[in-house]
Amino acid sequence: MADEYVVQENRTSPAWQLPAIVLLALIALGALGFAWSNSSKLDATKQAVADQMKTAQQTYQQDISGLKDRLAADEKSNTDLQGDLKVVTDKLKITQGQLKKARKDAEDQNAQTTEMVKTLDSSVHTELATKATNDDVKTVDTRVTTVSTDLDKTKNDLNMARSELGTLIARNHDEIDVLRRQGEREYIEFTITGKNQPQKVGNTTIELKGVNDKKNRSNIVYTVEDKKYEAKNANINAPIFFYQSGTHLPEEIVINKVGKNTISGYLSVPKANSQPVTAATKSGR
Repeated sequence: MADEYVVQENRTSPAWQLPAIVLLALIALGALGFAWSNSSKLDATKQAVADQMKTAQQTYQQDISGLKDRLAADEKSNTDLQGDLKVVTDKLKITQGQLKKARKDAEDQNAQTTEMVKTLDSSVHTELATKATNDDVKTVDTRVTTVSTDLDKTKNDLNMARSELGTLIARNHDEIDVLRRQGEREYIEFTITGKNQPQKVGNTTIELKGVNDKKNRSNIVYTVEDKKYEAKNANINAPIFFYQSGTHLPEEIVINKVGKNTISGYLSVPKANSQPVTAATKSGR
């Protein structure tokens, strides 16, 4: 019987394998932690980008809404301006007709005055030639004086400046009295002293803002039916026109005189206007 040899191998692991496995495990854990950290940062970055996009979208929507509102306001303003332009155009047509009529009336009045003077001159010479007594001469003189006074008044009316609307413009108190006697308009004289002190004049309020007495100009703010209007560098004896609601004839503010922080003038109101006129201040002679 053959001899049997039993060979027993004793296998032992090398000493370096265990540290290597531990090192690999640590490397794997580090890589896993690094990947997890990068993943968290990526999620945070995504969230920040999403928030920024959301904020930008909201800002964009607000800008679009603001632009729509501004566009609507501009369209409304354009519509209002077109309406105002139509009103002004219609009034201009009316005032051009009034101006033509006023010029024709002035020409007719001048012609009538000239003819009256010729007739009076002929009548006076005839009466003086036929009646030589003192009483007759006195009577004729009285008639001549009376007609001369009326003639002076008529000439004064013709010499007054007319506005582009055909209304007569008074330059002083005497001329205001002449216009007042015609009975077509109310004339309310005023004097305003001091800046930024609104003063009631008739159916409007006038406030002095500044004066350039060397150039005879002033800046005023006048209030009509609770609406304020500004007239800058207004010249003396140059009418400032405005309309009350429901009226077709203009009212006028005329400044006759400017001084140091003071202005004087008058408000002219057509009697055809229905609104009553009261003056807070009327200056007399």
